[in-house]
Formats: sequence, structure tokens, C-alpha cells
Amino acid sequence: MENFIYQKYNYRGKFTPNNLVFNANLQEFAARVSYICDLHTSGKITTEDSYKQIDDFWKQLEDSYLKLVIDPEI
Repeated sequence: MENFIYQKYNYRGKFTPNNLVFNANLQEFAARVSYICDLHTSGKITTEDSYKQIDDFWKQLEDSYLKLVIDPEI
């Protein structure tokens, strides 16, 4: 069931452990944003709550990018 809800796709870029970890974080971010949008569209959460949650997840993703020292040239 978890694979159905949280689908993961294979990493296709140049392999480094940091790139692989960031790719997993990026996929999780995308899944969470999708769920937040669905909840907002159905009226379950407000626009402000949606924005705050997405902003928080974005900051976490940005923090992981900076900590993992991803090379933008790769």
C-alpha cells in the first residue's frame, strides 16, 4: 500500500550518494505538495495553511540541498 501512495522512481542522473539522497527528498517533497494541493482543492485546509505547509517543506528541501553539497554541474 505504501508503494502505491508514495511512489518512488529510479534515479537516472549521474550517481553520487548525495544526488541519490536529494532525489529521494525531492520525490517526497513533490508527493507532499500534491497531497496538500488535493486537500486545499477539496476544502479540507485553508489557503494559508497550504502555503505555510508547502513553504515549510520547501525550506526542508532547500536545507537538504545545501547540506548535501550538490554540484549543479552534474
